[in-house]
Amino acid sequence: MQVILKQDVETLGRRGDIVNVSNGYYRNYILPKGLGYKATKGAEAEAEAMRRASAAKNAESRADADQVASMLVPQVINITAKVHDEGLLFGSVGAADIVAAVEEQTGVVIDRKALRLDHAIKEVGTHMVMTRIHPEVEFPISVEISGEE
Repeated sequence: MQVILKQDVETLGRRGDIVNVSNGYYRNYILPKGLGYKATKGAEAEAEAMRRASAAKNAESRADADQVASMLVPQVINITAKVHDEGLLFGSVGAADIVAAVEEQTGVVIDRKALRLDHAIKEVGTHMVMTRIHPEVEFPISVEISGEE
């Protein structure tokens, strides 16, 4: 079945793309979430208009994302947390903590879902957290965890 995507779907395609999916995938995932609709002859022109609008918006948002990346890469984000005697944190530092620290220290607001954090940080030290604020822009943020007793 051919489907026109109304939104970017990470594993499938971008807004305005015409993709082939199984009937079950369309019925159970794409349709209930409002991610796309069946492709017809008349809808193909609409899909082309969506692609053009999306390409213009994508170029602008990519430039903004590059600017944010160039500002955050040289920065070191400092977070203070309570630690045990062994250097382990009492709790952990998660994506929400990192996002709050980035906003506080740099003024840049990023979504916590943009952080690629495999697990919460539980140790004192410097950690690199990969960040993807645009599908084509991925960069590391350096996070320095220091302890207080």
